[in-house]
Amino acid sequence: MVDIATRVYNHKWKIDPIVRSLIDTDFYKLLMCQSVYRNKPDTTVAFSLINRSKDIRLAEMVDEGELREQLDHVRSLSLSRGESTWMRGNMFYGKRQMFRSDFMEWFENLRLPAYHLEKHDGQYELSFEGSWPEVMLWEIPALAILMELRSRAVINSMKKFELQVLYARAMTKLWEKIKRLQPLEGLKVADFGTRRRHSYLWQDWCVQAMMEGLGDKFPGTSNCHIAMQRDLEAVGTNAHELPMVYSALANTDDELAQAPYDVLRDWQDEHDGNLRIILPDTYGSKGFLDRAPDWLAGWTGIRIDSGDPATGAETAIDWWLSKGEDPTQKLVIFSDGLDTDKIIELHQQFAGRVRTSFGWGTLLTNDFRGLTDGDSLAPFSLVCKANSANGKPTVKLSDNPNKAMGPDEEIARYKRVFGVGAQEKMDVLV
Repeated sequence: MVDIATRVYNHKWKIDPIVRSLIDTDFYKLLMCQSVYRNKPDTTVAFSLINRSKDIRLAEMVDEGELREQLDHVRSLSLSRGESTWMRGNMFYGKRQMFRSDFMEWFENLRLPAYHLEKHDGQYELSFEGSWPEVMLWEIPALAILMELRSRAVINSMKKFELQVLYARAMTKLWEKIKRLQPLEGLKVADFGTRRRHSYLWQDWCVQAMMEGLGDKFPGTSNCHIAMQRDLEAVGTNAHELPMVYSALANTDDELAQAPYDVLRDWQDEHDGNLRIILPDTYGSKGFLDRAPDWLAGWTGIRIDSGDPATGAETAIDWWLSKGEDPTQKLVIFSDGLDTDKIIELHQQFAGRVRTSFGWGTLLTNDFRGLTDGDSLAPFSLVCKANSANGKPTVKLSDNPNKAMGPDEEIARYKRVFGVGAQEKMDVLV
């Protein structure tokens, strides 16, 4: 096992590029990329980085030259022979050759497109624009780079034994969380922590700790590179990006109202089983389910990614019952801001009512809260989202209005079209 503290101290990270591979990304990103490559390859999309935690002034902490060096390194990466073999020949969700030959040939020749970087008011303005299948693959590397450069900026001033103590305390903290989860019968909790991890080495350590501490209760990791290296399942389905872009491409209100379901119709053409997971909250979960076509009720489950998670699960249960479905056979995946207490609470609350699974993200792979002076390594909320498609703005409403994105006039239009009423604001922690 890597001695993380010694490696940090001896090499000052120079031997460790932050992003080591084009598959050092979330599995759902590759699944979505194939869907986009098949269905919307000529769409031009722009992405931008958004730091929701304005008190973390990244441009004052992170050296621009080092940031550019890491971004340029990602642009030099291409799929290795072993990575291509893993994607082409491995079994994902019980299916071989999930990635089609035409997509793999395109991916094997891909280099990520150019980026645009500026500074403004203590923050970096990092953006990407181009062909949707290409620029969408910048999201996870961009987030991982900024998160880890911030970690390195804090750690760079620490001495050898200070680093040893820091990582010993972080390891103990995580292991105590794992021990609390061990007694839960039927628990399934996966690693969803790539985008806001403390570092690649730390995420890899967290995954190994989960493997040893939870065994079969740990179904896998969303990080494809770590899944390949550790012989684990790569897990993930789809994200808000798809309905946001499809909706931006709509020309009328009727087309806009239909767009989120068009996404899932395209998805259904490619995937079955546990990949048929609905993400309903892009424009309000309740309204989405109230208007959903009957065929969606037959899907495997739902992912709850904003708002109060218990309320979201209850809404899903009521919807399944109204459609004549048995909720005990359905899967609810919780994935928003989870930590041990909430995982335990939700697992116990819904035991026997639905099948539950948990995507544990930032507070698995980046919980250094309380371990440094001034809490300088506490995680913060950084996102990279599509903000336009073919020149038209994208919108996200969410079940938590504090996560809403888009121009005010478009947000108002989307609320009208999707019938979104009053919403409860919740703090966005990670």
